[in-house]
Parts: sequence; C-alpha cells; structure tokens
Amino acid sequence: MSLGSFSFNTKDICYRIAFHADYDLLGEVMFDAVRNGESQYSEEQREVWVPYPRTGADWAKRLDSQFVIAAFHNSESVGFMSLAERGYIDFAYIRPNFRGRGIFRRLYEKIDAESRRQQLNRLWVHVSLNAKVAFESLGFSVVTRETVEISGIELHRFEMEKSVVG
Repeated sequence: MSLGSFSFNTKDICYRIAFHADYDLLGEVMFDAVRNGESQYSEEQREVWVPYPRTGADWAKRLDSQFVIAAFHNSESVGFMSLAERGYIDFAYIRPNFRGRGIFRRLYEKIDAESRRQQLNRLWVHVSLNAKVAFESLGFSVVTRETVEISGIELHRFEMEKSVVG
C-alpha cells in the first residue's frame, strides 16, 4: 500500500514503511518471534502456528494491501506491525533479542497515526497470550477470549480493541 514514505531513527533502530523487497525479511521476523524466545505456547502449538517463514506471492499480496511499518537494526529487520482494512492490526511481531527496547510501542505509534489519517474510530486485533499485556499497555481492552484450531491443535488468543480519538 503506497501511503507516502517516511523514515525515522531512535538510538540504533530505524523505522520506515516496509517495501515489497522487505516482505521475506518480515516473514523471518514473524517466524523468529513465534518460534524462538519465551512463550506461553508449547513447541507443538508454535510449530502449527508458524511452521516456516512466510514468503511468496500470497504473503506479498497480503502485505501489499496493508500499511506496514518495519523496524531495522543496521540491515536486519527486527520488528513490524501492519494495519489492514477497517482498523484491523493484522501483524505485530518483534524478534526475541530486540524485545524490551520500546520497538513495539514505536511501531504502534505509527499505526495509530495512520489510523487517525484514515479517520478510523476503532482499532482491533487478535492477540496471542504473549502479546496481551503489550496491547493492554497501549490502551486496548479484551473483547473476548477465543480458541482457534490449526491442524487439530488448539491455540488460545484474545480479540482486543481500542477507540481512536481525534
């Protein structure tokens, strides 16, 4: 989605709108975020959730239809967040080694600004057990707890939402 471009730096992290050429890197971030580091999900659950890094035409088509902001350390992609239609935050992932540095909040700030530019009145998201606290810290509240099934394996998650004011 072409919505202009910007880039800004904080400490050693650069934030910018993701380009088509970045998408495979973002698939690797998602894989790393889900499969490595601490998690409330079992290895079996994480394996069915993200069995491999996402790549290819379907992945690119999905991201092309969204506003995607990415964080980079040097040339390494370390996190990303995306805003899809109707205020849905589709992806929000940070590499385990880069958590706790404020990257999630800074990515969200750009998503929030874009939602205001689009004049949305609500943001909503399906969050993992791991991400619930991070979204609560941004003012999101739980709408419902859900259970989804992937390849016969159940995963718990939450639907959360936040009003956009201004």
